[in-house]
Amino acid sequence: MSRFLTPHATALPSTVPFTGPEALERRTGIPFRARLGANEQPFGPSPKAIAAMQAAASEAWMYGDPENHDLKQALAAHHGVTPAHIAVGPGIDGLLGLICRLTLETGAPVVTSLGAYPTFNFHVAGYGGTLTRVPYRGDHEDPQALLDAVRTTGAKLLYFANPDNPMGSHHPAPVVEEMVRNLPDHTLLILDEAYADLAPPGTVPDIPADHPQVVRMRTFSKGYGLAGARVGYALTNPDLALAFDKVRDHFGMSRISQAGALAALADQDWLASVQARTITARERLSAIARANGLRPLPSATNFVTVDCGRDGDYARKVLAELGQRGIFIRMPGVAPLDRCIRISLGDDQTLDILEETLPEALRRAG
Repeated sequence: MSRFLTPHATALPSTVPFTGPEALERRTGIPFRARLGANEQPFGPSPKAIAAMQAAASEAWMYGDPENHDLKQALAAHHGVTPAHIAVGPGIDGLLGLICRLTLETGAPVVTSLGAYPTFNFHVAGYGGTLTRVPYRGDHEDPQALLDAVRTTGAKLLYFANPDNPMGSHHPAPVVEEMVRNLPDHTLLILDEAYADLAPPGTVPDIPADHPQVVRMRTFSKGYGLAGARVGYALTNPDLALAFDKVRDHFGMSRISQAGALAALADQDWLASVQARTITARERLSAIARANGLRPLPSATNFVTVDCGRDGDYARKVLAELGQRGIFIRMPGVAPLDRCIRISLGDDQTLDILEETLPEALRRAG
């Protein structure tokens, strides 16, 4: 290891939260026929967003607007807030890193759920925080247990996703609103709403934009189909939104991404069509699981988590057998969630491949 690294950096593992499908293809030599592991939106971005990005490509010799002015104005109008309530960044992943950088000192206590989105944990470790991870209650994150852990540890940050990844579950808005009302004064809630655009009505809570203890994370990666463009944003009080400017890469957003997000946001008809197609694909994917003796969990997202009915070892065999047949999926990483596999939604052709392949994979695994 390089002698120039800090002792903390030297001690960190040389791992990342996710191995991409391209890396897995290189490692195994097996090309994927069905890409169902990254929770990408399979129906693509709005044609208007594609056209806007194509037009902006000729301007790629210029940096993007470092203030993200037009996008912040549009997002403010969309959410009924002011531009001062919004910080734009390279996806929620990038924004999570910035909020950890802004708030954490070495050893600072942080609370999250055991098995929840691991990129947050990655950033907490990178900035020296100390994680407490609270088990799920059934297939859901446990708001009361999270609050209890915050009080016990004195945690400065609390990460909570609604809807949740990797289980696809969600809590209705009143549960989240009650959670916010019971936050200790010393705690900032990071409310990850990456899947909010695809969630059932009544999921998104009513939280004042000026609330001093909540930062809500949103993305263009899911409902809007722009995962590769890397555009996310935070909704929070103006003081905290402004603080992102202290540490962010001011030229971190490309002109092409900015143009695509702006056009996607303006095309709410396309988002509505994606929402409808998402429901249909969830129903079909759930039916495929049931036809093979598996139990699909209720989903508020663009994936379905499927209970394989045994333990983690069996679920890992199922995942491996599907991978050998060119089906890219993932699974939760910790017990008891690891009894499940997580399958992203696909278009009809992709789900046809899964339907054809799953029975043999299960036979070989069992």
